[in-house]
Amino acid sequence: MNAVLDHIDRHLDTPLDLAQLADVAHFSRFHFHRVFAAWMGETLGDYARRRRLETAALRLACRADEAILDIALATGFGSGEAFARAFKLKFGCTPTAWRAGVAAKNAAMLTAMRQRRQDSNPDQAMRNADQENAPNFQHHGHSNPFHRERPMQVTIIDLPPASVACQRHIGPYGPAISAFWRDTVAPWMQSHGLGDATCYGIGHDDPSITPPDKCRYDACVALPDGFQAAGRASITTLPGGRYAVAQFKGPSSAIAETWTRMTREWLPASGLQWDERPCFERFSAATAMDPATGEFSCEICIPVRPL
Repeated sequence: MNAVLDHIDRHLDTPLDLAQLADVAHFSRFHFHRVFAAWMGETLGDYARRRRLETAALRLACRADEAILDIALATGFGSGEAFARAFKLKFGCTPTAWRAGVAAKNAAMLTAMRQRRQDSNPDQAMRNADQENAPNFQHHGHSNPFHRERPMQVTIIDLPPASVACQRHIGPYGPAISAFWRDTVAPWMQSHGLGDATCYGIGHDDPSITPPDKCRYDACVALPDGFQAAGRASITTLPGGRYAVAQFKGPSSAIAETWTRMTREWLPASGLQWDERPCFERFSAATAMDPATGEFSCEICIPVRPL
């Protein structure tokens, strides 16, 4: 069934072929609709319509140079008018208004994120207040650096394709993802001699667009040549190519903030754009977690191409 979801995502620009999807799932065509609806909590048609509109919303936000009609056609709508009607019904605004509001939405999200961090750390808030009340030392015309958030350090690198075994979690991102790695993926890795492997965490959906209970996450483990997957893991290849990479180290609860800064702040100002390959967190299973501090270390990787 996960293969069906991936197939739909790869073919959003074409009509659904029920017979083909049933074959992908290895179900009879008679039972496929019912099985899909019971598993996903929505009909096949509703799922495809939602994915088309969510993908279009993401492309509107991330690809400022792409024509709205091209986005409509690439996500399976026969005309700009049909796309605009469906988009407004789901998101409450036209595609043009959605795109025009991206900068304001990003700024609001970053402000709310920083406010939550301050509210959860009153000691830091007190230090910030002390700094604001302290003399404003200047150096060559620049303000006190403690008043500024540390800029993101991002490097652009080329990554090779990687053969991986994947297991999927559907539901809200956050603590449930850590539990999924700990309780499901890690035991599978140990039983298959992959305890020191490189891991990739792939969040397929933007939780500001997709309902939390529908968000898809793949926990992936790099494989040696000739490996045969067993059980619930499926083998696939992560595409190589150019990625923007930022280092993360801190509590797992803080990683969402780094993702937000990178996608909502760094990427729009970078002269690059997201190109639809998967975004992921890359880390070593053996060294990612510091047992002394509880800090998690990984690389946040976003596929990019020129504007």
